[in-house]
Amino acid sequence: MKTILKTIALSATLSLALPALAQAASYTIDPSHSFIKFETNHLGFSKLSGRFNKFDGKMTYDPAAGAAGQSIKINIDTTSIDTNWADRDKHLRSGDFFNVDKFKTATFESTGYEGDANSGTLKGKLTFLGVSKDIAFPINKIGEGKDPWGGYRVGFEGTYTMTRKDFGMDYNLGPKAETVDVTLQIEAIKDK
Repeated sequence: MKTILKTIALSATLSLALPALAQAASYTIDPSHSFIKFETNHLGFSKLSGRFNKFDGKMTYDPAAGAAGQSIKINIDTTSIDTNWADRDKHLRSGDFFNVDKFKTATFESTGYEGDANSGTLKGKLTFLGVSKDIAFPINKIGEGKDPWGGYRVGFEGTYTMTRKDFGMDYNLGPKAETVDVTLQIEAIKDK
């Protein structure tokens, strides 16, 4: 009888504990400490860098859950492109490149993750210029912990090499500028 009661008590304890363990925490991306940057070759002479100043997103993160506990969704305001040169930014917003009058937002939503809580490969759907593609790229955790204001933060970084023509951006910048390295440096705050 004691064995049966112990088994019932253990089963009840596990059934209460497992949902809590399986529940990944929700985080909100902190745009003041996150960056979406890009870099491409300029005519074979130098590198051209820029960033998007406006974006938002949510993620789930559970270091104990491994691949099952990680996901992210990011919305990028393409009108906020900034390359530190107003005339170039105006051209990049035009139909030759980002066509922001028609496509004001680019999105990335993860569909899977392979790895552990520190590094791995993030898979997802990137929608850019109205074209959606399944992509994958490596990410690494920068760090996590309590902040000075009573919150809890986690930071990740990853770079995806994008082929412009895959998304219909075919303005000729020469063969050395066919790809663009897009780097996400994300710091997120755990929701309360």
